[in-house]
Amino acid sequence: MQEIRIQYRWEAIEQENNQLMDAKSKGEKTEIDVFENGDTRKQLFARSRYLLYKSREKWTVSQKQRAEILFSEYPEIEKSYHLSDALRKIYNQRVQKSVAMLKLAQWFNLVQESGLKSFSILMKTIMNQYNDTLNYFDQRSTNAAAESFNAKIKKIQTAIKRSKRKSVLPIQIIQNFCLVPKFCY
Repeated sequence: MQEIRIQYRWEAIEQENNQLMDAKSKGEKTEIDVFENGDTRKQLFARSRYLLYKSREKWTVSQKQRAEILFSEYPEIEKSYHLSDALRKIYNQRVQKSVAMLKLAQWFNLVQESGLKSFSILMKTIMNQYNDTLNYFDQRSTNAAAESFNAKIKKIQTAIKRSKRKSVLPIQIIQNFCLVPKFCY
């Protein structure tokens, strides 16, 4: 979705630059189009970045207005937002694995109908890891905690290799990496 937004943003920047250069060469004052919310086309894309990550329910009033303008001007972005939001909702709902399978199948159909390449790639990735993806719905957990702990261990190993004062090192490790909560400040 962001890929599409960025592509349109670069086109808007190029269009605005061309308008400025044309007006400058003619010695005229440039009139940049402004939407009803006060954004130029370039600003619309820059300021819509974060609203596309959020669900509709969490938008502020200005984000709702900006999204309305963005979606009316660029239906492809709206289509990709709806696909992204639908996938987010599948993962945020507390459903059983069998229900998740059905919802993912429905989402796959929406992706195929959309014809959006980036979502087709995502769909194929999910399909290739289908059983692992569905296992999320059993316990609703990922391996993020294990990955985080592994990253801390690697940082500790790096700290040990770089340290010259080995006697103070264990206390510093505990404090810096918050391995024991009562030592964390």
